[in-house]
Amino acid sequence: MIKAQNPGDHQSVSPAERRRHLHVQVAVQIELRPAGSNVPMRLETSDVSLGGCYVEMALTLDVGTELDIVLWLNQQKLSTKGVVVTRHPQFGNGIAFLPLSSGNETILRSFLDAHDGSWQA
Repeated sequence: MIKAQNPGDHQSVSPAERRRHLHVQVAVQIELRPAGSNVPMRLETSDVSLGGCYVEMALTLDVGTELDIVLWLNQQKLSTKGVVVTRHPQFGNGIAFLPLSSGNETILRSFLDAHDGSWQA
């Protein structure tokens, strides 16, 4: 079962481990379409959580870029919206999902639960 970390447990936790949701290291097919663009970028995630994902890409997007997102989870299409929250030039972007519908959250939670052997903080 997926559990969020307790935000009060920061005394002995490094900044990289202060995420709201646990991340699964898994390559998932993803389509990103920046707001105002008709051309999707087809990529793969390097990790995914209930709150977002990280995508390795050479031509990164600016922080704050709003996105239409399609994730392919075991042949199941999950469409949502997101925003770029971190940028590592020539390496990748961290993307936060905007609030997921209850149906999409259920789909994503089931997918992550099935891959829980790959958790990272």
